[in-house]
Amino acid sequence: MKLITVVTPCFNEESNVEDVYSQTKAVFANIEGVRYEHLFIDNCSTDRTPELLRGLAAADPQVKVILNARNFGHIRSPYYGLLQATGEAVILLVADLQDPPELMRAFVAHWLAGEKIVVGVKPSSEESSLMFAMRRAYYRMITRIADVKLIQNFTGFGLYDKQVIDVLRRIDDPYPYFRGLISEVGFEALQIPYNQPMRQRGITKNNFYTLYDIAMLGITSHSRIPLRLATMLGFALSGVSLCVSLVYLLLKLIFWSEFAMGAAPILIGVFFFASVQLFFIGLLGEYVGSILTQVMRRPLVVERERINFDNVSTKP
Repeated sequence: MKLITVVTPCFNEESNVEDVYSQTKAVFANIEGVRYEHLFIDNCSTDRTPELLRGLAAADPQVKVILNARNFGHIRSPYYGLLQATGEAVILLVADLQDPPELMRAFVAHWLAGEKIVVGVKPSSEESSLMFAMRRAYYRMITRIADVKLIQNFTGFGLYDKQVIDVLRRIDDPYPYFRGLISEVGFEALQIPYNQPMRQRGITKNNFYTLYDIAMLGITSHSRIPLRLATMLGFALSGVSLCVSLVYLLLKLIFWSEFAMGAAPILIGVFFFASVQLFFIGLLGEYVGSILTQVMRRPLVVERERINFDNVSTKP
C-alpha cells in the first residue's frame, strides 16, 4: 500500500492539534489502497501544544513529531516539514482547520489517477471581506508580474508527489516561497476550489509583519519587474523634471520682472522626488536582503527533538 505523509505545521495550536489529528484519521479510514502517517512540526510553541503532540505520538505510532529548537518563522518551518516526509506523496495541512481535511479524499483520488500536484484554492472565504479582498488583489498582482504562472488564491494546502518533493530538495532554498516554487518545478497543478471557513478555535498567528514578509518574498523571488519599473520611472521623471525646468526658465526670461517662482513648487518637487527615491531604495533593499539570505545559507530549522521516527523517540 502506498504511504502518504500528512504534514501539519503548528505554533501555539493547543486547541486544534487533537482535532486535526482525529479528522485526518477519520478521512484516511475511508480511503482504500493507501496508508498514512501524520507528521507534526512544532515551531517552539509556548502553550501545551508540544505536550499534546507527545501524547498523540505515544498513543499512535503513525504520528511523528518534530520539535524545533526555536521559532524559525512561518516560511521555513512548514517547508522543512515537507522535506522530512517519507511518503510517496505529501499533503500539507495546517493546524487551524481553515483548510478542510475532507478535501484530502479528492486529493488522494486524483493522485492515484496520476496527478503529481493537486491543490486547494479558495475563491471564497468567510474571513473579513476587506482582508479577503486585499489577498485577492495581491494574488492578481503577483500573478501578473511573476516570471512564472502562479496559482491564485493558493496557500500551500495540497498534495505533492514524491517526485515533486525530490525536486524541492535539490533546490535547497534557505528561505523558500513555497507557493512560487510549486509553479517553478513545472508540473501542472490540478486545482480544487473550496470555501475557506472561519477559524473556530484559537487566534491567527499572522500579523502585519508576517503578511508583509510573505508578500515581499513572493515579489522578490519571482519577479524583476519592480526593479525595471524603478529604472523606467526614473528616466520618465528625469524627463519631466527637465521639461518643467525649461518651462520655468523660459517663463523667467520672458517675464523677468513679473514671474516669481515661489517656494511652494520647489518644496513639492523636492518632497515628491525624495519620496519616490525612498520607495525604490526600500524596494531595492528587499532584493538585497533576499540575496543576503541566500548567501548566508543558514539552515531551515534546527531540531530539538524527533519523536516516533523509526517508532523510537530520538534526539539528533
